[in-house]
Parts: sequence; C-alpha cells; structure tokens
Amino acid sequence: MSVHPTTPDFSAAESAAMDAALAAAALGPRGANPLVGAVIIAPDGSPLVTGYHRGAGTPHAEADAIEQAKLAGFDLTGTTMVVTLEPCNHVGRTGPCARAIIDAGIANVVYAVDDPHDPAAGGAATLRAAGVTVRSGLAEETSLELNRRWFDAVAAQRPFVTLHIAQTLDSRIAAADGTSQWISSPESLRDNHALRGRIDAILVGTQTVLVDNPRLTARTPDGRNADKQPLRAVMGLRGIPEDAAVHGDDGKVLHLPTREPAEALEQLFDAGVRHLMVEGGSRILSAFLSAGLVDELILYLAPTLLGSGTAALEDLGIGTLADAQHWDWDEATGGSVQRLGRDLRLHLRPRTGNAARETATPSSSESTPRHAAVTAPGGN
Repeated sequence: MSVHPTTPDFSAAESAAMDAALAAAALGPRGANPLVGAVIIAPDGSPLVTGYHRGAGTPHAEADAIEQAKLAGFDLTGTTMVVTLEPCNHVGRTGPCARAIIDAGIANVVYAVDDPHDPAAGGAATLRAAGVTVRSGLAEETSLELNRRWFDAVAAQRPFVTLHIAQTLDSRIAAADGTSQWISSPESLRDNHALRGRIDAILVGTQTVLVDNPRLTARTPDGRNADKQPLRAVMGLRGIPEDAAVHGDDGKVLHLPTREPAEALEQLFDAGVRHLMVEGGSRILSAFLSAGLVDELILYLAPTLLGSGTAALEDLGIGTLADAQHWDWDEATGGSVQRLGRDLRLHLRPRTGNAARETATPSSSESTPRHAAVTAPGGN
C-alpha cells in the first residue's frame, strides 16, 4: 500500500509509482548529486520500468528508465513518468532529462520537488513548452527528507561533506605510540578506497600529514592507483612539507591555510569540489562535527580494544545530554550497517533539529551535473 495518500491531483497508481521511485533512489550513492529515482507507468497505470541514478557520469534516473524501456521494447507514447526530483535541463556529462522525456514520447510527468540547482533547473518549463503535462508536489516532504543535506549544501554553495572514521571499539584511531596501521580490516580499506574513487576531494589536517605522511590516493584492490583520483586537500596554518607523500606526482594537492571548516569548504567549492571526504585527524573531525557541516557519517568499527591512545574525537562543546548531536541510520547507499570482514560499517546522517548549526532546507529542489573524508587509520 502506498505511504502517500491519493489526492485529487494524483492517482493511486502515481502514488504507488512514487513510492517505488523513492525506494529505487536510495540505491544510489550520496554525494555531489541527489538520490533520484524514476518509474514509468503505462496509460492504464501499470508500472513498466524503474530507474535510478548510480553516480556521477552515469545516466540520470529518467534516462536510465527510458533506456530500460527501449531495451524491453516498450512504446512510451502516452505514458507517465513519476520521478523524485524535477527532470534536469542541464547539459553536462549526460544530456538533459527533459529533452530525453520529450523525445521518448512520454505524455505526463509527475515529480516531487523542484530542482534548486540553477544549471539543472527549468526542466518542468521545457517539458510544458513541448506539450508534456507536468504536475509536482507528490511525496514532496519525503523526497525533501531523502536529500535534505544535499539541498542544504546546494543552498549554502558548499560541497556535500562525508566524514569518515575508522576506530576501535573504544573509539581510538591510534595506539598510545601513534601506530594506526592496520586498525581497519582489508575489506574496510577496500570500501574506503572505492569511496575515494568517487569523491572530488579528500581532506586532512596538517598534523595528520606530519605524523602519518599519508598518500591520500584512491587505490584498486591490487594496490594500484585508480584511474580517477581525488584532489588532496590539507587544512591548517602550517605549510605542507616539500617531501610529504601527499604531493604525489600529479599536482592534485591544495593547501587550505585556515582552521575554520566553513572557510575550507568555501575555498574547496571555489576550486570545483562538490563532494568532500574529511579523513582526520581528531581535531579536524571534531571541528566539522561541531560546526554542523557533516552531511554523512561513515564509521568503520573494528572489534579491537586499546584502552589508551588517540581518541577519534575531541571536545565537541557539548556539556549536557540535552545538547547532544543525534544521528539517524541511513539506509541509502548500501544500508545503515554492513559487515566488512571483521569490521562493522555504520552509515548515518544527522537528524533534523540537531543543535549544530544547520542551513535551512529549501522548499524546492540536482548538481553539476545533477548526479555532478578522514584518512582511514591504517589505510592511507
């Protein structure tokens, strides 16, 4: 049964299709682009295909659904597309979804929320100008909540921030002597490197560079550098030593001479970064959390106890339980809890109403294009 009651503006079939589109959207990865799902239904209301966006550079949800329909031999003339976000009007690594919908002969489009991102917005107007019937607002609140932090990042003109921590059961990221390799399991390290392969930049503090001398590269399971590498950003007032491994051999390193997370994000956004992973150390992690600038938390929990050593976090400025930050389990992008070898991978997002400073969610809402952390202790 649909979780969205039928209204005079939307049929039971459209409401059911929106439920399916929202569920499909959650299969995609969070980051520089919103989670988007699309369902095409026949004139009699029966569902034909479901599509979703699988990450930057891949077909948008609408194009994915249309391609599936073509492969199945469906005639889309007169059909309805139900999608969780206004179809884009943007030409980037993929073509505009509005044009693809028109060319496919789809007669009706129902979407949840407007696209707030200027380069991609305007798809609804393009569709209407071509004679497509367009309605919006179905499951608006649910769709807004699905991508709430992405909407916040777009409104603030800052990167979407993933914060990554790899720690022991007692929340240590290094032993008392400073050793941290290898807290995480090999499976966790592979997962982290896969994430590095799809972000725009990875951020650590100068202290981490001086102590751990990380490479901050994305590597394949066999240890080779992946084809796509993130920008390596170092935040802090001290400069980067000339012989630091973070320099690499491709010049993709950026020094951010600030201790303020908001300033760092502004500089990274100006450099074209739309998805940032914050990797550490403790001071940097705590600064971003205290500022309310973490959109997604990925925590690798190793079944290990140290009893002493470097704590994952420093003081967050919370003096009473009433001011605690609360996080919700995030079922998107692989689910909230996964077993990776001996480790647990926990995936969370900040709860609405946290005391941390949050930007307001816009009332209407993709990235450039629509679809467009901490060095893992023991995995740099």
